[in-house]
Amino acid sequence: MTTQTHPRIETVRTASLKPNPRNARTHSKKQINQIGASITQFGWLVPIIVDDDNMIAAGHGRWLAAYELRLREVPIIRAKFVSDADRRAFALADNKIASLSGWDEDILSEELSALFETDYEIGLTGFGAGDIDFAIVNNDETVLDDQGPSDPPPDPVSRIGDLWLIGPHRIYCGDARDALSWEALVGNARADIIFADPPYNVPIDGFVSGNGKNHHREFVMGAGEMSPPEFTAFLRALFRNCVRFSKNGSVHYHCMDWRHIRELLDAADGVYSEHKQLVVWDKGTGGQGGFYRSQHELVFVFKSGKAKHTNNFGLGETGRYRTNVVEYAGANTFRKGREADLAAHSTVKPTALIADFLLDCSNRGELVVDCCLGSGSTLLAAEHTGRRGAGIELDPGYVDVAIERLTKAGGLEAVLDADGRSFAEVAAERRQGAEV
Repeated sequence: MTTQTHPRIETVRTASLKPNPRNARTHSKKQINQIGASITQFGWLVPIIVDDDNMIAAGHGRWLAAYELRLREVPIIRAKFVSDADRRAFALADNKIASLSGWDEDILSEELSALFETDYEIGLTGFGAGDIDFAIVNNDETVLDDQGPSDPPPDPVSRIGDLWLIGPHRIYCGDARDALSWEALVGNARADIIFADPPYNVPIDGFVSGNGKNHHREFVMGAGEMSPPEFTAFLRALFRNCVRFSKNGSVHYHCMDWRHIRELLDAADGVYSEHKQLVVWDKGTGGQGGFYRSQHELVFVFKSGKAKHTNNFGLGETGRYRTNVVEYAGANTFRKGREADLAAHSTVKPTALIADFLLDCSNRGELVVDCCLGSGSTLLAAEHTGRRGAGIELDPGYVDVAIERLTKAGGLEAVLDADGRSFAEVAAERRQGAEV
């Protein structure tokens, strides 16, 4: 039996190698930087392949990265090509054959998840933030399709000033117009993204709740009692705190119906750096009203500050094709989970709708803030997408609703930040005290 000898690895001067003028593979600046980061982290594990004339047959990207890193020497393997045709064919095959492989999506998801949980710099794998979200598949549909509780209890457990910790998430019971509420919620941290569904300043009865079996009490604020100037001032106070407690370059989503477009835009004027887009949510069927039943709601997209914002969908290169018209079944359509949504909150947004916005303009592990939390859908979306959620809600009853939804769907326990007691323990004590 003939023993095959393997080429040995040599170390040569970086400048001694010659790029192949017929190299068909291109390398962007971004990719060269990624290769350089990999070499820095892991060492030089894959030598450059050259011929007898020191012309590169495979490894142009690694050679370019070596120049960027100012490495004086690089490892090579000197290949013995029988003919010029062999050298050309190898240069093509080395790149093309690797690109023909696929991914085991389940294993890929598990591997990326394991790295993410250890706070490893996943960018070293070559996967971008958008790719990582696309690859890490969360098949737990209980988060997106939770069976929500009934209307807020008449004797809620939560009280103004409570800060609840639920896994990586936080809920503060207070007024989002007050900077002290934000300080209690996030401390020195700053939001990477905002998603908020402020009250629409319309009465629930007749405008939102119809004649069905689900009826809701009016919101504690913003239920039609404000004049246009008052509602504008209300929204502006919210927006100013959103900007103050978020990062430069963060994207902010604010929902509103058609009746108060003017007030919302007036409130945002001079507060936000840029009005980036208006997204129309098509709910699939018309809601309440006699003169053209409303089938859509509006999501205004603003940018805070001048820094570059996160965009994980771009032109669809990460597999996410997004337009400014999004279609999700609303609570007024006949679908699974409809009654739970209607029972939980009168203007509830589908968790999947919010989750997709979070995937669009934030990354895993980042902080999502909702300053008008309501029944907690934003925190459910944060849990589903691997973000940290934080919300402010003025109504103690809806704080209870949000806690119950998140603890059930996410399998998490809520504890009171002040003393570490569980929600159940606090409930037992406060209800016992109320009976005395």
